Parts: sequence; C-alpha cells; structure tokens
Amino acid sequence: MTSLSVSSVFLRIVPAGLAAALLLTGCEPPPVKTVQHGYRGTAMVQVYHPATLEADAAKNAPPEISPTASPDGPKAGAIYQNVKVLGDLSVGQFAGLMVDITNWVAPAQGCTYCHAGGNFAEDTLYTKVVARKMLQMTQHINNDWKSHVQNVGVTCYTCHRGNNVPANIWFRSADTAPRGMVGWKDGQDAPSQQVAYASLPNDPFSRYLEGAEEIRVNSVTALPEGPANASIKSAEGTYGLMMHMSSSLGVNCTYCHNTRGFASWELSTPQRNVAWYGIRMARDLNNQYLDTLAGVYPDYRLGATGDVPKLNCATCHQGAFKPLYGADILQGHPGLVAPKAMDVSAPADPAVIPAATVSDAATAKDAPG
Repeated sequence: MTSLSVSSVFLRIVPAGLAAALLLTGCEPPPVKTVQHGYRGTAMVQVYHPATLEADAAKNAPPEISPTASPDGPKAGAIYQNVKVLGDLSVGQFAGLMVDITNWVAPAQGCTYCHAGGNFAEDTLYTKVVARKMLQMTQHINNDWKSHVQNVGVTCYTCHRGNNVPANIWFRSADTAPRGMVGWKDGQDAPSQQVAYASLPNDPFSRYLEGAEEIRVNSVTALPEGPANASIKSAEGTYGLMMHMSSSLGVNCTYCHNTRGFASWELSTPQRNVAWYGIRMARDLNNQYLDTLAGVYPDYRLGATGDVPKLNCATCHQGAFKPLYGADILQGHPGLVAPKAMDVSAPADPAVIPAATVSDAATAKDAPG
C-alpha cells in the first residue's frame, strides 16, 4: 500500500515538475542589471541580462582594421577590366578592399566565391552581380543616410560578420490563404523569433520595411478611417515591428519612448528620431537594391514565395543598440563612401524631426510615427 502511494505521488510530481521546467525555460534567471535612461520615477529604465550582454558583445566585436593603402598610383579602372563601382580607387586601395571583403563575406571560399577562377573580370557568378549591387548599396547608406548611420557608417562586415549570407534576413510570409480544416492564423497567433517570440503578426516587414504602410496604434475617431487612424490589425502589426526593433537592438521600449506618453514625440528620446530614419532607410534599401535582384539569385536562395532575401533591423544591429557598438570600421575604405551620388532618390536629412504630440497620430501621412 505504501509502495503504491509513493508511486502514485511520484507519477503526479514528475509531470508537474517537467511542466514547470518547460515553463521556466522561457525565463531569464537572475540577476539582471538596470540602467536609468530617463528621469527618475518615470520607468525610463533599460533592463539587461549579463549573459545576453556577453553573447551580444561577442557577436558585435569589430574586425581588425587593415592598413590604409595609398591613394597614389594608377586607378583600378585603368588597370583591371569590368570594374564598374570602384574604378576610381588606386590599385592599392582596390586590392586592400577586395581582401577585406573576402574576409568579411567569404573567408572560407576566398576570391572565387564571387569571381570566376579563370577570369576575374567575368560576371558569370551570381554572387559577383549581387556583390556589385551591395557595394552600391553600402555607398548609398554611407553617403545619403547619415541621418541614421551618422559618420560611423557601415561596411559589408556590419551585416555579414564572416558569413556568405547575413544571419538575419527575412522573406515574405507564405501563410497567405486559408488551409482547410486547419484554419488560417493569418501569419500570427504563433510565437515567432521575428517578433521576439510574441504571438503578433510575424511578418511586419512586408508592410513597414518594404511597403510604406502607416505605423499607427491610436485612433482618434470611433471608427478607424483613413491612413492616419489605426485598426486593431494595424496596431498588432505595429507592435510586431516594435517587438522586432526592441529585440534587434537589445533594448526596452523606453529606449525610444517615454512611459508618460508613448505616442508623444515631444516626450520621446532622441533615439526615436534615429529609429524613424532607420525604418525609412530599410524601406529604401529593400526596394531600391534588394528587390531589384529578383532574377539574379538562384532558386535555393529565394524564400517560400519566390522573393529575394531582404534586410531588417536585426541584419545590422544583431542585439546591439548600435551595430558593433559604434566601432568605426570605415577607416581606410574610401571606396565604401563614394563621393558621387548613386542613381537613387536621396532622402531628406533635416537636423531635427518636427516635434509631434499624441494628437498628431491623426495628422499628415508623412509625419513621424
């Protein structure tokens, strides 16, 4: 009888213990660190976990800076064939940048990851065509998007970190139609890494970082009408994007927003302005550069709907509030900051975004927010 009772208790305790263990796997064990990010008493605090900080620091260690090559001597465009982007660099600058790009993107494969072994001038490999477009995109970011990247800028390493394909890319969701008795979740109600494992729409990127849908939460009328107001669906999409941004930068909501009024631009931190430009930069890059590579990538590089890989906040930030914690890795690489303008529309770069209030959620289409 005693043995039966022990067995019975054991059979009850073990499943309960396993269930508790599974629930706790999603929790971070103490201790945590907090940093005051605003006025005391306003809950403007950033919460960090030492283990996460350690992992993110390893991912965001900058590469070694190569020696600066001399700009003197013959130009690469006069010496080498089929140099369409970096021809105005000296031969020394050109060779140095090629070595760095190899280390940043294809350290295992070497030069032949992009170049045909028998003739480096050929465009027979798709990777070379993509790399040329990525060089133009990098120049565009460093020239025309200082409103987001400031003077630190970006290089190929910012996204690639030694990988052929950046670790954080996205494709359009394939969950676009009902599926019989299984039903249709419409791309949400299932935890997704893309939105920090929330059950929010897991593809806010198609709407906000490729498309130009309004990022809205609050409505000012009883029935949401027009682009300035928000439906429940647009609010869910907005929160999905915000969760992605928070996770990508390793910060809380209060890094940009003030808890006294999340929608108020007057109460927000300067980082919200930078993020506003970053959203528009991502749209620009996805549309002007990445989407234009349709037809270049082989099928195995495409998403479930046949679209090309695209970028979001995590592509560059990878858990850091500034990619590589703001390390200046542009030193010695003038080819990535070309003086000539690219064939794209340069964004406006006012010194300060006009301040907005809570009621401005229903104002003009181009208002920040």
